[in-house]
Amino acid sequence: MLDAVRHVVDNGVKWANLPADFPPFRRVHAFARRWQQEGLLVELHDRLRERVRVKEGRAVDPTAAIVDSQSVRAAANVPRSTSGWDGGKKVGGRKRHLVVDCLGLVLAVAVTAASVQDRDATVPLLARLREQHFSIRLVRADRHLCRETGQTRRSSRRLSGTIQHRVPRMPRSRSLARAVRVFG
Repeated sequence: MLDAVRHVVDNGVKWANLPADFPPFRRVHAFARRWQQEGLLVELHDRLRERVRVKEGRAVDPTAAIVDSQSVRAAANVPRSTSGWDGGKKVGGRKRHLVVDCLGLVLAVAVTAASVQDRDATVPLLARLREQHFSIRLVRADRHLCRETGQTRRSSRRLSGTIQHRVPRMPRSRSLARAVRVFG
């Protein structure tokens, strides 16, 4: 069942297009929905992240995070109520806001219409990050996000330590790019 769910997520195929060597798609979909409703997928993700952190020689709980967003085109069947126009990047669709640790492992994610400003989505995202990962002391963001509003910086400082303007230089394959590939 888990391999069938991974196949759908990894390849972006429809449930009905599962290969014949997997169980019937209705049964796989029912299991995946039940796992999601009971929080098992989140638990599996969190445990895998902890294992990767330990294997890399890091503490189980991260102390620093990186926040950024990416606008992506929406498919034609995406309702207009959940998509919008990002005037800065000239993209119509949705925007995904990611918070990752220094290894590029996802800590929190939010998907909004592309028309939603980064500052409006980042404050609730950081609040959720603080609830889930109380060990976070430092959040790094690009200069654009910090410059948009000083209020975001002040309120975020209270929520999750300090926001730094500069994102550290690190290979893209080890940071946000890894998380974007997972959700892309």
